[in-house]
Amino acid sequence: MTDSPFRPFETLLDREAALGLVREATAGADDGELYLERSRSESLLLDDGRLKSSNYDASEGFGLRAVRGEVAGYAHSTEISEAALRRAVATARRAVGDGGGTLAEAPRGTNEKLYTDIDPLTETGFGLKVDTLKQIDAYLRALDPRVVQVSASIAASLKEVFILRPEGTLVSDTRPMSRINISVIVEENGRREQGFAGGGGRHGLLSMIAPEAWQDTAREALRIAVVNLGAEAAPAGVMDVVLGPGWPGILLHEAVGHGLEGDFNRKGASAFAGLMGKRIASPGVTVLDDGTLPDRRGSITVDDEGTPSARNVLIEDGILVGFMQDRQNARLMGVDPTGNGRRQSYAHAPMPRMTNTYMLGGETAPEDIVADLKDGIYAVGFGGGQVDITNGKFVFSCTEAYRVKDGKVGAPVKGATLIGDGATALTKIRALGNDMALDPGMGNCGKDGQWVPVGVGQPTVMIGGLTVGGSAG
Repeated sequence: MTDSPFRPFETLLDREAALGLVREATAGADDGELYLERSRSESLLLDDGRLKSSNYDASEGFGLRAVRGEVAGYAHSTEISEAALRRAVATARRAVGDGGGTLAEAPRGTNEKLYTDIDPLTETGFGLKVDTLKQIDAYLRALDPRVVQVSASIAASLKEVFILRPEGTLVSDTRPMSRINISVIVEENGRREQGFAGGGGRHGLLSMIAPEAWQDTAREALRIAVVNLGAEAAPAGVMDVVLGPGWPGILLHEAVGHGLEGDFNRKGASAFAGLMGKRIASPGVTVLDDGTLPDRRGSITVDDEGTPSARNVLIEDGILVGFMQDRQNARLMGVDPTGNGRRQSYAHAPMPRMTNTYMLGGETAPEDIVADLKDGIYAVGFGGGQVDITNGKFVFSCTEAYRVKDGKVGAPVKGATLIGDGATALTKIRALGNDMALDPGMGNCGKDGQWVPVGVGQPTVMIGGLTVGGSAG
């Protein structure tokens, strides 16, 4: 295992001096912390056999927060020094005013470690990474003469965070991330189609660039591209839809997940606000957000406020039983934090965010679910989508989908979009497969301008009466 390049907190700041300043910033506040971060990242992109870009980035900084009621004062700096921290105190304290708050109880501790602290940037040499990208390009072109373009990328990062709270608790976490993406374009009879595959997680890079690993990813990207060469125009109208397992859980993440974050519900902005304890989904539907899955892209040993990650049940057998919470919203709603306080970097204040959000499986064989589809779409791959949090309305584009009639999977279709709203779609789930799967590790989630890595998952699911937008009536 490669040693972590990071230094202990005490080599960055004097702990006692820093603690004194955190206490000064949060005197009379309800909560607050010093969040210190150091990170490094590297990415390489090969396009058409040539290394198109190679990027390396290193950054460090801190964020100081003081919270009172619904207000938070936040100051951040790229300079990690006692002088910079002292300057930040005045800004953070503006949220506290005359004070009078009672400092919230510190997060409980944890000895759990969900991923390695290996440095994926230095685990392998630069030359091996470039050679791997070139091998991917050559491998795909040799597999199929219809391949006309290959793009492949390797990305790795390592982030270390320290969270120092006013009662003296110091929490640290070292977070690796590796990822590989492959895109391929094929051409036949003047028609071009694209396929994409990728994945990764909180682990080293070496296992991902082994030929047996990336060859599977490359073949999957090629398979999707070839499937789409034979795709027909998608139909349009209201019809039943079967979603495949794994990555199609991105629809669940967007259409339902954001609506179950604590801040939206506290403010009454979510379609699920005021429905705690009520049935919001079909019987049998159980949805979780679980940041404790080892090595997963969306997992975090502790969140960015120092709260240990947790396995949180959001919907149980169709009943709304929980929201995802950071410390501030949990306190204001009179519940416990759930380990979902996340931030993009030291330059951002934390907010309730998803980790790995997924639906548990049922007992039905997936082939039986498809066989029950009389006239509809079988969607197994998704691209981009848009969601309105206030009403849960979504529009998602399918990257791989098939026409189904009388339970028989027919030709692939192109241009299919799924249109609906999350609250209604939950109540129209008619069948759950016994094949629950997580995505391969390629999700990113945006909220209020902040991006964090996430995971999704679900079994094969049948949803009745979704609107399908297509290219043919």
